[in-house]
Amino acid sequence: MTAYNFKVQFADDVESGRKTQTIRARRKDGHKPSPGENLQLYYGMRTKQCRKLRDAICEYTQEVSMTEAGMKLDGVTLAPNRILEIAKADGFESVEAFRNFFRDTHGFPFRGDLIKWL
Repeated sequence: MTAYNFKVQFADDVESGRKTQTIRARRKDGHKPSPGENLQLYYGMRTKQCRKLRDAICEYTQEVSMTEAGMKLDGVTLAPNRILEIAKADGFESVEAFRNFFRDTHGFPFRGDLIKWL
């Protein structure tokens, strides 16, 4: 079982089921969930405000790379409309907000995993 913590800006969408994926930087130990693995999704882990948002099951993972110029999933360059779909599914209103979040939070180039759950 893997637990994920979400920032306040994403908590309501995770809890309601509107957000059904997350993109995370690669873990140092290399672990990423396997399809069928149980996931626990939280807000405020390690704080007094901690609350479980929901239980989920990993549907699949995909490798993500992102730069100012674009985005790839499993090594395939994505068209702008597909990047917008992923940005919206991840809780962002625009590609610009999505890209800015990852650039400001992780820096570019970004490498990680898209984790989709049921």
